[in-house]
Amino acid sequence: MAEANQTEQATPRRRQKAREKGQVARSRDLIGAASGMAAVFVLFALLSSFPLAWRGFFRDCLEFSMKDGAISGNLRMDALPPVWSHSGLFVAVGAALALGWVAALSSALAQGGLVFAPTSLAPNLSRMSPAAKLGQLFSITALRGLIKSLLPAAVVAYVSVGCLRRDWPLLMALPGRSAHAMLGFAGSRVFEVAWKSALVLLLWSVLDYFFERQHLSSELKMSRQEMKDEYKETEGNPIIKGRIRRLQRQVRRRRMLADTKRAAVVITNPTAYAVALEYRPDLPAPIVVAKGRNLLAAQIKEIARWENIPMVENKPLAHALYRTVEVGQSIPAKLYTVIAEILAAVYRAEARARAAAAAAEKRGRR
Repeated sequence: MAEANQTEQATPRRRQKAREKGQVARSRDLIGAASGMAAVFVLFALLSSFPLAWRGFFRDCLEFSMKDGAISGNLRMDALPPVWSHSGLFVAVGAALALGWVAALSSALAQGGLVFAPTSLAPNLSRMSPAAKLGQLFSITALRGLIKSLLPAAVVAYVSVGCLRRDWPLLMALPGRSAHAMLGFAGSRVFEVAWKSALVLLLWSVLDYFFERQHLSSELKMSRQEMKDEYKETEGNPIIKGRIRRLQRQVRRRRMLADTKRAAVVITNPTAYAVALEYRPDLPAPIVVAKGRNLLAAQIKEIARWENIPMVENKPLAHALYRTVEVGQSIPAKLYTVIAEILAAVYRAEARARAAAAAAEKRGRR
């Protein structure tokens, strides 16, 4: 029984573990009712030919077993021909049995599929305990099973009595009729009671299956603590995972700050955003090697100052690069023109600075 604090529906993992233990919603009554219904209709389909076929088979067997006008109790090889000549009778019986078996197997597979649970086959001393068995006999589960058996039995008895009361006048008039008429009446009434009873059991077993399904769902309910424990088992401890994510972010940040030293220019917002771009002649387009905002942006700009990397203030461009381009990706084609102008200006400024430094050095030598 589910405890009071088990209010949450079972997770797929809990259902899978229960299935591995053989806990599947399955009604045994449905299996029997399906095979019974199939058997009833097969027998009805063969009802007209079965009596004559069996009578001919037994007559031939008796004739072949006669020796000098008396029945021999010894099995003789010449008594086998009746079996082969009536093989169609046994094929029909085998087909009826096979159809019932297929109906039973299909209903079993439809309820829970094919389940192989080796753990349920392991020895368990509690199953062989007389005290446990005695407790099961006087439990709520046993009472529920008894009620489940009595209700359809009562309905079947009601259907049978109803058919008997309806045909009571015809039943009283049977002694005055021929044997063939009596057999026909009995066969038709037996078939009617059989198919109605099988239908009642089939409908009841379908309801029983849904009841078993609901009962299993109730048994597998989980408490909030159990759901947390399962989440820790499958996904890991949230605290540890959060710490791992923080360490990963720190590693990525250190790597990104180290890559900032390769940047050709840093686009700033100027305070909120900073995006470092690397460009070499062998690259098809500039690449974002680092980006950040607030504190990380300040660290990127600090490295740019130490490494003498040019910083260009362009608020729309810095915002667009930060929002649309990830670290390690090339800039989009629509920004080629703007970035090209910035890089050209940076290169011109660097060229002028180098020329001025060379001229100053030359004057110093003089």
